[in-house]
This record gives sequence, structure tokens and C-alpha cells, in this order.
Amino acid sequence: MTQVYKIAIPVFLLGFIAGAGFWYLFSPAFIDRVVNEELPAGFELSELRSGNFRDVDGAHRGSGSVKVLSNAAGGTLLRFAEFEVTNGPDLEVWLVKNPDPKKSADVNASQWLSLGPLKGNKGDQTYVLPATADIADWGSVVIWCEQFSVLFSVATLSPAGV
Repeated sequence: MTQVYKIAIPVFLLGFIAGAGFWYLFSPAFIDRVVNEELPAGFELSELRSGNFRDVDGAHRGSGSVKVLSNAAGGTLLRFAEFEVTNGPDLEVWLVKNPDPKKSADVNASQWLSLGPLKGNKGDQTYVLPATADIADWGSVVIWCEQFSVLFSVATLSPAGV
């Protein structure tokens, strides 16, 4: 009987650790986080720049629009509408100087500014830009996996109305 335990316990522990690791790495691909934020009320907003999210490759897909909005007080917001991206671990929203990064290396080679964690991989959401960020300096918005340094989706920013 002790011979069975010598084999069963390590196999069980190895299976448990492998299962937990698999769940940690791949469960975001099966679970969606839906966010539906409203724009702040009482603000007169004007559109400065806009773009549309696009797929990076067959595994990392994105769609929806992004608008850069400003108010009379000088505050600037990034607004995602009808947004959807492949879910993954540790996703963040970044402003990137490169207007059209096609792969992760293009983002790493450029300057970037993190706006924080992605609130959800589906739905309308808003991010506040720091007062020190001049939106004219940034060419694109990217969804970035910080943990694995992988590009998930890109939206090239164009002047409003273009």
C-alpha cells in the first residue's frame, strides 16, 4: 500500500500544479469581463482624435472605436465604444508613439505610456489621460499584455473627422 502512495501522491501534486498553471494562463481566454461605463455627466466634450481597433494576428483580435475627448477645463479622456478584444492575463491600455505598430517588437521599440489595467475585454469604457500627456505626441492606442509582452490590438489615432 505504501508503494501506491509513493506514486499516487507525487502524480496528484504534479497534476494539481499543472492544472492550476493551465487555469491561470488560459482561463482569461474563456472568461469575458464586460464593462459598460457611461460618460461623465455634465461635461461638454469635444473630439480631438479617433481610431478603430484592429486584429494583430489570428490569436489576438480587437474591434471597436476609440475617441480622444477633451472638456473645457482641459481634461482629456480616452473613450472605447463597442470595444471587444481577446481576453488575456494582465492586459493594459497604452498610448504608443508609433502610429502603426504591427507586432510586439514595434511597441517595445517605441515610447509608450501606460494608462493602467484594461477594465474589461468587452464594452464601453473610459480612461483619464494624465494632465502631463499631450495627445498630439501619441500615434496609437494599444492593448498590451504586460506579463508576456504581447500586443493584443492596435488603434491608430487620426485627427477628428478624418
